[in-house]
Amino acid sequence: MSVRKLKPITPGQRFRVVNGFDAITTDKPEKSLLAPKKRSGGRNSQGKMTMRYKGGGHKRRYRIIDFKRDKQGIPATVATIEYDPNRTAFIALLNYQDGEKRYVIAQNGLQVGQNIVSGSDIAPEIGNAMPLSSIPLGTIISCIELRPGQGAVMARSAGSFAQLMARDGKFATVKLPSGEVRMILVNCMATIGAVSNSDHQLIVGGKAGRTRWLGRRPRTRPVAMNPVDHPMGGGEGRSSGGHPRSRKGLPAKGYRTRSKTKASNKYIVERRKK
Repeated sequence: MSVRKLKPITPGQRFRVVNGFDAITTDKPEKSLLAPKKRSGGRNSQGKMTMRYKGGGHKRRYRIIDFKRDKQGIPATVATIEYDPNRTAFIALLNYQDGEKRYVIAQNGLQVGQNIVSGSDIAPEIGNAMPLSSIPLGTIISCIELRPGQGAVMARSAGSFAQLMARDGKFATVKLPSGEVRMILVNCMATIGAVSNSDHQLIVGGKAGRTRWLGRRPRTRPVAMNPVDHPMGGGEGRSSGGHPRSRKGLPAKGYRTRSKTKASNKYIVERRKK
């Protein structure tokens, strides 16, 4: 894992920091695991813009990722580590012994040629997927299910990881990347190790065009709007805009919007840090 600072031969490259892509082993994806990815450009079926700041972006094809890791007990060999334009993490192509190929989220330290497997009675090694009931306490984990059989939904982005803190009855206590401590059923699956591409946070776009390549249009600051357009608009000169709030008038930056009667509140042991 490394990043490269480009030589400023153009103004856009002066501050540009790009990924070194040291871990990537091929630039050709597995054709059988590709799917088309349609773009809406923020427009509805009538062609009217209903979502601001979306549009453009480079053409992509979706890589079908196995988030469930439900091929239990069948070893697989890591064939390649690849770049995925749809996510911040790298992905790994697995060749299973029965001939099937699948993409999974690559963990930090996963090597080509390494054998990984999913199941309950296996060694807790990097890349292996196991139920929380079989993972030793204190282990760094990622790609965690919230409901059994649902597929991984937590700790999936580049460099993120969680830690298994405790087990009590049918629940395991996990410290999530946000700092939240939460109870999860012990028969939910998780993968050993932190997610790859931990240097993603060091990347600098260098120019506005790179944000456009990612499909994001320029965003208008609320303070620059008129009072009719936003609660923070208007005022003489460079007025700050008062208390930060959303377009609908709800306070932003610190105001808690989570429902106090939400059923899953009882599973949260400790709220995330502000």
